[in-house]
Amino acid sequence: MAPYLLLVLHILFSLTGGTQSVSTVSHVSVKQGGSITIPCLYGQIYRNHVKYWCGGSSWLGCSTVVRTDHPKTSGKTSISDDIKQRVFTVTLTSISPHGDYYFWCIVEKTTKDDGVQLQLSVTPGTPELYVDQQEVSGVAGGNVTVRCYYSEPATRGRWCRMGGGGKCLQNSGILDRTSVTLHQQTNVVTNGSVLTVTMSALRMVNTGWYRCENGDHQMPVHITVNQQTTKQNTTTFTQHISAGISGESAVSSQPPVNKIQ
Repeated sequence: MAPYLLLVLHILFSLTGGTQSVSTVSHVSVKQGGSITIPCLYGQIYRNHVKYWCGGSSWLGCSTVVRTDHPKTSGKTSISDDIKQRVFTVTLTSISPHGDYYFWCIVEKTTKDDGVQLQLSVTPGTPELYVDQQEVSGVAGGNVTVRCYYSEPATRGRWCRMGGGGKCLQNSGILDRTSVTLHQQTNVVTNGSVLTVTMSALRMVNTGWYRCENGDHQMPVHITVNQQTTKQNTTTFTQHISAGISGESAVSSQPPVNKIQ
């Protein structure tokens, strides 16, 4: 009986596309004319597979836009694959017109392809959820700050690590063995909310994709942690010495953070 049971399990595995080995955000909102990068994370077994981005509400009826083999660019859409981090990213620029669209992150297989759907809402005004920038970098031992803006003032936002059953925080705590401080307040300009996320004492393993989320809206953010070089240490030390001689305040080696508008 065992061989027949294994055969049945194999058939079910193929029909369902695996164990959800591809993941991404579920719903993002972008202002008309803006740009966004979508990360599609996948399992180790898919490192050498072709990946593609498909548009349409139905998987069977969707239309391929770009592929990691060819074409890698089509109009205002491009795709790239980082097999080391096991993520392929799709960048859409000058998005228009406004409306709701559905896309698929898909990995090509010899049997049934594996993929996951996401919704893209293009708005003429302020998006439901957005960030100042999707790419943020820091150095090992330092800090990074991300601000997530929400249109709903009363709801509580969360900060999550993407992929691998990533953990989410709704309050300050520890994420990937790194201290994360969350502070949410009302945005006086939009009458919405802004969630300020600060990751402290960064480690190299913190490099990767995270997301802000609020309700069913999400926004991916990539954190890059660089190794601090001897030159960076020397620069910081020199700044402190110079400040001490001139009587001025020491200059921080951290990049400036834009104030909430």
